Amino acid sequence: MSSAVPSLMCAVLFCGCLNPFAPALDESVQGSGSVLGDQKTIDGVFQNFKQAYLFKDTTIYGQVLSPSFIFVYRDYDKGVDVFWGRDDDLRSTFGLFENAQRLDLVWNNTIPIVSDSIEVKVNVTRNFNLTVTFSPTDVVRIDGYASLTLERPSAKDVWRITRWRDESNF
Repeated sequence: MSSAVPSLMCAVLFCGCLNPFAPALDESVQGSGSVLGDQKTIDGVFQNFKQAYLFKDTTIYGQVLSPSFIFVYRDYDKGVDVFWGRDDDLRSTFGLFENAQRLDLVWNNTIPIVSDSIEVKVNVTRNFNLTVTFSPTDVVRIDGYASLTLERPSAKDVWRITRWRDESNF
C-alpha cells in the first residue's frame, strides 16, 4: 500500500494540470473556420456584407463601409434622388436588424468590374435578393441591383464601400 501511494501521487502531480472538462485550445490552421471574408478582396467585402445581414451585426456591417460612405436611392413618388451618409445608414440598418426576425441576402451575378489602373477604386453592380421576415405573416422580398463604389488607400489595404446606389424598384 505504501508503494502505491507515491505512484498515485506522482500520477496526480504529473497529470494534475490536465482537466478533461477544459481541453486545450485547438490552434491548428486547418480549423480556422471563420465565416468572415478577407476584405483585401472584393468577394470578401460581399461575404462580410452578407454575414452582417445574416447575423444582424452592425459591427460587421460598419466595417464594410468607408467613413465617407454615401447611400443613394430614388424616391419615385417625389422624382428625386435621396442621399444619406454613413451614420444615417448605420442607424437605419440597426433599426432593420432590430425589427426583423430574419434577413436572407443573396448576392447574384456581377456586372463586370470597371477599375482604375492602380486598383484602389472599383465600381461593381450586383443583383441581389433580400428577404426580410418581420413575422411569419409579414415577409418582404426585395429584388434589385446595388451599384457600389469600393475604394482602398493602397493595394495593401482593405476595400470599403464608399458609395451605394440602390437600384431596386421597391
